[in-house]
Amino acid sequence: MSRWRVRPRALLHGINQRLVGRDLALIAAGLTFYAGIAVVPLLLLAFSLTARLTSPERVRALGDRLAVLLPGELGAPAAVDRLVEAGVGLDLLGVLLALLPMTFYGEGLRRALLRFSSRRDESWTAWRGRLAALPLLLVTPVLLYPLLLAVDVMADLAARGGAAATVGRVAVGFYSVMAGLTVPLAWGFRIAGIVRVRWWVLGAGALFTAACLSGFLQGFVLFLSLPLSIGAPFGGLDVVGGVVAIGLWMFVLHLVVIYGWLATQTLDELLDPGGGDRPPG
Repeated sequence: MSRWRVRPRALLHGINQRLVGRDLALIAAGLTFYAGIAVVPLLLLAFSLTARLTSPERVRALGDRLAVLLPGELGAPAAVDRLVEAGVGLDLLGVLLALLPMTFYGEGLRRALLRFSSRRDESWTAWRGRLAALPLLLVTPVLLYPLLLAVDVMADLAARGGAAATVGRVAVGFYSVMAGLTVPLAWGFRIAGIVRVRWWVLGAGALFTAACLSGFLQGFVLFLSLPLSIGAPFGGLDVVGGVVAIGLWMFVLHLVVIYGWLATQTLDELLDPGGGDRPPG
């Protein structure tokens, strides 16, 4: 096989080989549990740090623009408003209290990706994953602020209306989210993935995974706009239905994350068959 050519069939075969003997759904569900603990503290810290980088007023104004874009059926705009306000108003004690649950995602990602490595007897897995999440927090304002600026553009396009504006809004949303997710994914794959892959393969894998995640997030926004009674299967309790719906979407997103890492690892191995399961360091 040529160094620069990888057949899709070989790539899929390599991914399937890595899934043998592993319960992918259970691993993704475990990662989703960790994400459920970490996602709100992470967003609070991101908004808080971005407000310090720019200004609280600027973040509130851009948060309002984001709320305008979201469908109102499940109360998403109000939830975003409360989240932004809570993040902007976070004091030092609140920042310190949010740090611990935020780092749980690093632990969950490391535990999940460790299942696909030969090094399953690693010690201090929890703390390795949590500490690895902290440096990424420092760059969250640099990643979040451009996303909020893109939201401002999207809100203007939504107000303009028309087919061209709609296509432009979807394109801006897709590419801005893809760009914002690429760096965190590359960091997670590099640090939590245990196995070292070459930098350009890592970048390609993170970019591809980020594109898939961005598409699924666009689908979730579309789902929110559908006239569905999500509380119907739960006795009319819309709150329960909303929590379950968000949990299911997070589960699907983590399936994509895991598949993205397996594809990255497989691609690196196909391009360098003698590389093996290379640990970092």
